[in-house]
Amino acid sequence: MAIAPTATEMVVEAQNAQPGSSAQPWPPEGAGWFALAAIVFATFVTFFDQTVFAMLAERIKGSFGISDSTLGFLLGPASVIAYVIVGIPLARLVDIYARKYVLAAGIAVLGLIMALGGIAQNFGQLIGTRLFVGASSSANGPGSYSLLVDAFRPMRIPLVFALLQLGYIGGSSLGNIIGGQMIAWTATMPETISILGIPAFNWQLVLVIIGSLGLVAGGILLLVREPPRRSPAGAHKLVAEDTGFGRKVAAFMGWDAAVAIWQRKQVFVPLFAALALSAVESQGLPAWRVPFIARTYGWNEAEIGGLLGTLLLVSMLAGIFVGGLFVTWMGKRYKDANIRATAIIFACTTVTTISAPLMPTGELAIGAMALGTFFGLAGAPAQNAAIQRIAPNEKRGQVSALYLFMFTFFGAMGSFVIGWVSTYIVVDESQVWKAILITAVIFLPTATFFMFRGIRPYREEVERLEKLGL
Repeated sequence: MAIAPTATEMVVEAQNAQPGSSAQPWPPEGAGWFALAAIVFATFVTFFDQTVFAMLAERIKGSFGISDSTLGFLLGPASVIAYVIVGIPLARLVDIYARKYVLAAGIAVLGLIMALGGIAQNFGQLIGTRLFVGASSSANGPGSYSLLVDAFRPMRIPLVFALLQLGYIGGSSLGNIIGGQMIAWTATMPETISILGIPAFNWQLVLVIIGSLGLVAGGILLLVREPPRRSPAGAHKLVAEDTGFGRKVAAFMGWDAAVAIWQRKQVFVPLFAALALSAVESQGLPAWRVPFIARTYGWNEAEIGGLLGTLLLVSMLAGIFVGGLFVTWMGKRYKDANIRATAIIFACTTVTTISAPLMPTGELAIGAMALGTFFGLAGAPAQNAAIQRIAPNEKRGQVSALYLFMFTFFGAMGSFVIGWVSTYIVVDESQVWKAILITAVIFLPTATFFMFRGIRPYREEVERLEKLGL
């Protein structure tokens, strides 16, 4: 299950080539595998929450009497408002403090926020809890990448990056299977129940249960052994000690990382644009799967979750495996293998995603969505490896954070876009499939164009780095 070994190994080789890093002994491999397991579980909790919360969409809509556009805001943009303000600075903590503490605090706070949603007394309070979900998990991606690259030897990184996807795969697939059963279970209870002496809708109990998992994940991360950073002493410093306060604030907010990206805009801009545009559909669609299937084919959450979760589990595992083989095969032939392979996979994702809302039966629609997810996961490791390959080592945490910000922000906007189109363009919210189709036709072909556009500049950037011995 290798993921573009040439690209990922070069990332670590670049670190080892720097003064002061080659003499550092590698930490015990057992400690690295424990760290990976802890991070995978924390990632699982994050995506389990996102998946199950999306499955609650119809319950939330019914309980609070909201429109699709409002529901779309809750399922997406509400979770990234705070991320926009503090997400990048929080990710900077990854480059300054022990990463295990940053990761542990993030997932523990996330769990607490999830649980608070379970006792929200009105729609405004529910939105309030979701406002901070994105911010509290913003350091997870950069922190995970940074810690794991320093915890394993170069030869292990492709496998580690592949296994890291298990958190997303498990959370997304089991979230549907278990989430559907949890919702069905709470549906047997009275509509209003008491949680810790506070009145709440029966479905809110699900959020309390998930929140407790976040606290457990935080405790496990505290047991991780922090690996030494394999970079020159003082590389974590953003600016000189005597720099003005304003300059320090700008650096902490990601200014230097943004500048580094803009200096190589010919390679970074197409990749960022492709990711952002594809995320609108790829991350917006999961939030609307249950409403789409329920309204179009009359299925309930348990029925949807059982089939969808099972097919997603198979498709995502197959996607990681086949994608790894495909990128490795491409890597033997092209220096731009990571982006070239991703562009091809983007084209396949576009076709399958557009076809899903046109299917005549629920089974075929779910099958098409699972196939789209297969292609999506097949390309994900190559995208991650590509950014790690060309990002400056001393700014890797924030460059990764900015890249993931594009994915998170525009992905969150996707659910709102679909909901807005359903309410104001389609008008008849029972035909939400039309909204899904419209957004897919607009965004995915454009994203595919940008990814193909990025092949040449990415290859030229890799060649430039190779000439510098990086």
